[in-house]
Amino acid sequence: MQPTRKKTPMYLIALVITMSVIAILLALKLYTDTRSHREDMQYVQGEKTKLEGELKDLIVEYDSLKTQSDTLADQLAAEQDKIRQLLQRDASNATKIRMYKRELETLRKVMRSYIVQIDSLNTKNQELTAENIQVRGELQKVSTDLDIVSKQKEELHSTVQLAQRLNAKNVVAVGLKKGSKEIDKVSKIEKIQVCFTVRENQIAEAGNKMIYLTLIRPDDVTLSSSEAGTFEYNGKSRVYSAKRELEYNNADIDMCIFWDKTEELIPGTYFVSLYCEGYEIGTGSFVLR
Repeated sequence: MQPTRKKTPMYLIALVITMSVIAILLALKLYTDTRSHREDMQYVQGEKTKLEGELKDLIVEYDSLKTQSDTLADQLAAEQDKIRQLLQRDASNATKIRMYKRELETLRKVMRSYIVQIDSLNTKNQELTAENIQVRGELQKVSTDLDIVSKQKEELHSTVQLAQRLNAKNVVAVGLKKGSKEIDKVSKIEKIQVCFTVRENQIAEAGNKMIYLTLIRPDDVTLSSSEAGTFEYNGKSRVYSAKRELEYNNADIDMCIFWDKTEELIPGTYFVSLYCEGYEIGTGSFVLR
């Protein structure tokens, strides 16, 4: 006779089925979670790469901003440092990625505000530059006008000085012997007399004026005397033969200057020049034998 088989209890069968279902469900959940985690990591990595690219682009944009304002330049440098610090942070999950995106957007807003400030500064600089160019042009014109006025003033001053010069006419020179008689023989001459008329000049200043006389021998030697000295003419010192002070009152006035013989006279033509206040006012000549 065959022994009778014992039947498996139903609760065991139910338990096995239940455990199998649970195992299948756990396997499915693990697969799903793993796949979701992998997708999340791929998303995070992609967003991180994108974020790093945007941050680097933002640094380049900050570098492209030019400003002559030291304060604004310092602020731009500080914002660049913030971006570099943001690049160095660990963006390992979606939460941090979202946080960094918000910071990136904040940095973009800051940069836009700087762009507005820099554009405003550049506009003001352009306006100031244009204004400076205009002012320099006006100053140049004023300077040119002043130069013209100064030149005209100098020309007028020169014209007035020229008009104020005294002038001598009828310059006559003769030799005198003892008794003040005229003679032209060099061996008997004791003095030389030079007479002339200082002409009327209403523009010239009235008052005492010194008249200098130079007598030039035929051999170009200036005759000197015990009272001879020098005077200024054309910026140089010249020796005079004799001098006399004149009290000028803007009217014609006749006068004579005498030179006492202290040097040898030679036959020939002598030249006479008269000077006053640094100008030559008259000339003449005479012949001795």
